[in-house]
Amino acid sequence: MAYQPSKKFKKTLFGSGAVVVLAALNAPAAVTFVGEKYHAYKIAQPGYMKRFGSWSGVDVPSAYRVNAIHAALLHTGKVLLIAGSGNDQKKFDAGTFDTILWDPKKNTFKKIPTPEDFFCSGHTQLADGRLLVAGGTARYEILDGEVKRAGGGMRVKNESPDRAITLKKGTVFRSPSGVEYVSKVDVTVPKAKREFEVSYFNSGQMKPWKTKVTAAEARVFVEARKEGAQALTTQAAQYEVVGLKGDDAANVYGLAQRLTTEKQDFQGIKGAYEFDPRAEKYIPVAPMKDARWYPTLVSLQDGKVLAVSGLNDVGDVVPGDNEIYDPKTKKWSKGPFRYFPTYPALFLTKGGKLLYTGSNAGYGPADKGREPGLWDLKKNAFTKLGGLTDTDQMETSSSLMLPPVQDQKVMVLGGGGVGESPKSTARTSIIDLSKETPAFQDGPALPQGTRYLNSVLMPDDTVFTTGGSEQYRGSSGSDILKAQFYDPRANAFSAAADPTVGRNYHSEALLLPDGRVATFGSDPLYGNKGNTKLGSFEQRIEVFTPPSLHRAGGNRPVVGEGPQELDQNGRVTFRTKDAARITKARLMRPSAVTHSTDVEQRSVELGLTKTKDSVTVDVPLDRTLVPPGWYMLFVTDQDGISSEAKWVQVG
Repeated sequence: MAYQPSKKFKKTLFGSGAVVVLAALNAPAAVTFVGEKYHAYKIAQPGYMKRFGSWSGVDVPSAYRVNAIHAALLHTGKVLLIAGSGNDQKKFDAGTFDTILWDPKKNTFKKIPTPEDFFCSGHTQLADGRLLVAGGTARYEILDGEVKRAGGGMRVKNESPDRAITLKKGTVFRSPSGVEYVSKVDVTVPKAKREFEVSYFNSGQMKPWKTKVTAAEARVFVEARKEGAQALTTQAAQYEVVGLKGDDAANVYGLAQRLTTEKQDFQGIKGAYEFDPRAEKYIPVAPMKDARWYPTLVSLQDGKVLAVSGLNDVGDVVPGDNEIYDPKTKKWSKGPFRYFPTYPALFLTKGGKLLYTGSNAGYGPADKGREPGLWDLKKNAFTKLGGLTDTDQMETSSSLMLPPVQDQKVMVLGGGGVGESPKSTARTSIIDLSKETPAFQDGPALPQGTRYLNSVLMPDDTVFTTGGSEQYRGSSGSDILKAQFYDPRANAFSAAADPTVGRNYHSEALLLPDGRVATFGSDPLYGNKGNTKLGSFEQRIEVFTPPSLHRAGGNRPVVGEGPQELDQNGRVTFRTKDAARITKARLMRPSAVTHSTDVEQRSVELGLTKTKDSVTVDVPLDRTLVPPGWYMLFVTDQDGISSEAKWVQVG
């Protein structure tokens, strides 16, 4: 039967005589208006929503609108939206840093005092439910042609074995020719290392002690006091630290190789904090050894956290010095050495190795650290993995462990060329790590080349993907207003309702405890197709309700009372009146996502035992499959309709 619009719809659509006249004249504006009205009508129909889902906006009061660079779901059910300076140098210069806590259930917002600029930091879920946030911004970049004063990295040496020395921000370093440079942050140089050597005469008599002193070193970014070519240098030289006296003047000095007016990249900070979801505040912990901007933090099976890559305190990619955080001591220690470009996608796999998919976000040479592989942390051995296509377009790609995690399949979706490359790919690729010789194989293609795609695991074992853009940072109006589901069993995509808000660089999406998906952020370079208007940061929040929840009609399976902790056998029992209809259960780790990078989310298949009025779930005891922490427990019925989540802690 052909579609017949209702009288109400006809009145809305054709009630304006001007529209009718314009339509008769074949005016493009009228065609657009009519098309938009029909589309709005179509997507609001129950049949459409039951098949494709629906989108709705969130009412965010103006005082709480924020440039969401990072998003993390806490075990309280609230979402932490971290902006820091939010890619706004004026806010950085003013020291104005933002974090907002959103309660999606009550739709309430709260401002959180933010002690440092967490813009482009790393974060991960800790076993006790706190969120570890480490790194951020110490200095904004200055592009080629805009650098007025020569600058670069200064290596500060300390030859005193007796004491460390701290040089405050603004310390002056003077070259042999008298040119002066100023440090931009505080720097502490450890005391030198003193070693004693003992040797013996042939007769067995001991020689006197000999002392060997090895100078300690720290780095700091310096900038010329004055503009002009006299401050440019590409020659290695030793620099006096102005103001030091006596032994300090002799023991402490600077060394620099290149001080130029070339592009100066962002610089990272060493600061680290735990966000406490109960107290709703940041709590400082020991800083990292290396400053990091764009780092990845990944949870390990023992509850510790590995911090990898990032730009350091002089704007270079950390050369491979990785660190491990221990939540018990609140301190960092040296991790296995390996170089990665910034925001590398690293996933904990069965057995404890980390899979690097090749996905990353933004900084590092095109020919270094880009190949995917399995990283054995204990042996610090890296086994490269083949089969991946479009290997030159892995930047800004999305990666995730397909559900359930026991299958050990990992998927890569989309991506683009290195840096500001115009390239983007529709390629997806999947690797099965359970095979003896795993290799990537191409999966079904995305509708078009896509950067910045957000991919979210769903309780029914599908993957919801949304947004992204075809070009770098949404240039030329290339945002992709499409969404789709990927079904791992069918190895195929199916359409979902189209979002109304474009999402490209600096955007996020995550699963909420009620089974919906929330999307945040977007930071386009330009605001139109002709690239003549500067873009503005997208502060609207849009939420997707999946088709299954529309089909449920309010009749979702309900998980009732039960403990939040597992027993010694990894089991937990909940009361429910819906035991008969429940067919499967999943533990889903909450997201901590930024820059298309979310290495936290994973879906764990659970054993399921039912009685008339209860369900008991069995959680795998293998902590490489289920790292310690808080998880959302979803149960699903035979029609793919999920419950709302119950929070369960895995110790």
